[in-house]
Amino acid sequence: MSSQAPPLDAAAAGVEARIPAIDQLLAGMIAELALAAHAYLSIGGENDAGDLQSAEIAIDVAGAAYERVKERLRPEERLAVTQMLTETRLNFVRKRGGS
Repeated sequence: MSSQAPPLDAAAAGVEARIPAIDQLLAGMIAELALAAHAYLSIGGENDAGDLQSAEIAIDVAGAAYERVKERLRPEERLAVTQMLTETRLNFVRKRGGS
C-alpha cells in the first residue's frame, strides 16, 4: 500500500469530474435568484411592496448571468429561464407601483 499522494493529473481529473458545466451551474443560480426575488417581493403580503432593493439586485444579477450563458442553454431551458425572469420583472414593476 502506498502512502504517496496520487499524481497531480489524477487528482485534478477527480475534481473535474465533480465540477458541473458552467451553463448548468448558472441556470440553477439564475433560478435561485429569481425565486429569491419573488420571495423578497412577497415579504409583507399583497399590500406591501416587500424588499424592493433586494429583489432588484437579485433580478439584475440573474439577468446578467442569463445574458452571459443563454447561448449555451438548450432551447427549452432558454425559454423557461426567459419566462421566469419576465414574470419576476413584471411582478417587480407591479410591486414598485409602475404599470
